[in-house]
Amino acid sequence: MRVEYREEPCKTALNAVKGMPFTWSLNPYMGCVHRCTFCYVRAFEQRAERPAGEEYGVSIRVKVNVADVLRMELARKSWSGGSVAIGAATDPYQPAEGRYRLTRGCLEALAGAANPFHIVTRGPLIVRDVDVLVDAARRAAVSVSFSVPTLDEDVWRRTEPGTAPPRQRLRALSVLREAGIDAGVAVAPVLPGLSDRPEQLAEVVREARAAGATSVWASVVNLRPGTREHFLAHLEHDWPELAPFYERLYGSRDYPPRKVEQRVRDLVAAARKEQRFRRGRTLRPREPAVQLTLV
Repeated sequence: MRVEYREEPCKTALNAVKGMPFTWSLNPYMGCVHRCTFCYVRAFEQRAERPAGEEYGVSIRVKVNVADVLRMELARKSWSGGSVAIGAATDPYQPAEGRYRLTRGCLEALAGAANPFHIVTRGPLIVRDVDVLVDAARRAAVSVSFSVPTLDEDVWRRTEPGTAPPRQRLRALSVLREAGIDAGVAVAPVLPGLSDRPEQLAEVVREARAAGATSVWASVVNLRPGTREHFLAHLEHDWPELAPFYERLYGSRDYPPRKVEQRVRDLVAAARKEQRFRRGRTLRPREPAVQLTLV
């Protein structure tokens, strides 16, 4: 797939957020080449009358001045110092970051202001910035969540076509934990009928624990308009036998019945108990003794 990168300055870096577990978000890029079939951002793109189907991820906006704008916003007297979520609407460590280093620049700005932040990513490239993460974690609360919905090779390849393999993400997590960074795993989104079998969920929990994850939590996919059409079209192509099941499960709803979500959470909780998983001890942030090369 040929991707267009549009280098465009931004006027603001921080975005106020409502209806989410955080109040501020930061996205150095707009659009994502990961092209996950279930991505909830597609719903927001459709609402904004931007491409949400196969065209999503073909054109990436690169906010070339985002780190400088962020520094100015953090320096304002009116800034309250609230925690910032990085990667809520695009992966901050998608391949473009290797060239543009915008996420790294933003982390340096947040570290300089001693401002807390949380990163959500599927990108092992984050290990490049372990030095900045360590510096930031010495000054404020810093945490990272790696999205690892499944370790099933077939499900991963078909639903997350532009992402790095899930086990690479777990190896990246282990590097961050060795450096003392608070890093956990989001088993999300779980796909009913595809990645919700007890043994599949238990495997993710087991490998997350082995990598040193400080936490593991799970949620089931939501199918809002925009995401729904794209996901169901891919489902019809890759697993047509599951299409009627999803129609019954979701109907006209964005979310599955509560009992479906609760079943997944119970299975993950049981797996954590079986693995004697406890919230990992957050070490004092320090430079790792060995840098891991991900292949």
